[in-house]
Amino acid sequence: MTAAHERVVVALDVGGTGMKCALIRPDGAVVHAERHPTEAARGAEAVVDTILAVAEGLADKARADGLAPAALGIVVPGVVDEARGVAVWSANVGFRDVPLRALATARLGLPTALGHDVRAGGLAEARLGAGRDAGHVLFVAIGTGIAAAHVVAGSAATGAHGAAGELGHILVRPDGPPCGCGRAGCLESIASASAVARRYAALTTAASTSVIDGSATTPATDGSDAEHAGSSAATDRAGSDGGSATGSGTRQTMVSAAEVAARAAAGEEIASRVWREAVAALADGLATGQALFDVETIVLGGGLAQAGAGLFDPLRTALRDRLTFHREPRLVPAALGDEAGCLGAALLALDQLET
Repeated sequence: MTAAHERVVVALDVGGTGMKCALIRPDGAVVHAERHPTEAARGAEAVVDTILAVAEGLADKARADGLAPAALGIVVPGVVDEARGVAVWSANVGFRDVPLRALATARLGLPTALGHDVRAGGLAEARLGAGRDAGHVLFVAIGTGIAAAHVVAGSAATGAHGAAGELGHILVRPDGPPCGCGRAGCLESIASASAVARRYAALTTAASTSVIDGSATTPATDGSDAEHAGSSAATDRAGSDGGSATGSGTRQTMVSAAEVAARAAAGEEIASRVWREAVAALADGLATGQALFDVETIVLGGGLAQAGAGLFDPLRTALRDRLTFHREPRLVPAALGDEAGCLGAALLALDQLET
């Protein structure tokens, strides 16, 4: 087949901050890639207009380059009804029952698939990335929150209501910090990248205040103290420039989870404590996942997974300690980086063409 007749898929991975977009061949090769701001603060209608305009622009570029756009794949965060092609709910983007597939089909005239961003990323990792040699894969994305995708024989489970894979909302610490979902002690309120950063900021603030006040009080170590509440107040006080969290007085600046991991590896006491708490909670969550799904491979993606051996070595040990008769899964880092969502969107679109 010549380049003039080569099929490509238009793929968009929509997030609350930005959109990763690409033209992708059926073999998974990225022909062209772009990034655009989502600007979710403008409202859902404006975001939909941007999505459709970007998708249309990519299809036009494909044709101008002598390629044939065959389908469109769009993945979004939140709750997605893939069967109906509806973005049911998304806090990050502001969607409420948006019939995105129908809107895209009408605008571009292309067969369109709509999916969930993490499930799409898991699909790509299972078929093209770190889990490609396994028939049963659990992909876990650890970033601002925690979500998962269970992929069996190259197909990701969506659940009865489009909400499958919410591993971050497994209850792991009943007396733990409040989660954004409204309950206390969810996995992502302790082990997500944002939770690690909040916890570290809170403990360093408490330690700094104790020094100033001349107090020798040590914060509680069970992960249930007020500083571990994950409140926005702690984050607001700390800021978000990724600098040191050990400044003068009680004024702190937010340190990223990656920096917390680095400080823990260097032996810093507070960072080590926060990291141990996160690893223990994550091991509890993954042990529950393994009991439910009995997978061959668990693929960890997202920002926290970039900690490398500092995460994977203690996590493997902790997970092994929590398993009894269940087989220990292979625990590996994601291989596709932030292209996974786009690749997964393309796979969803190609799968739809084949049905």
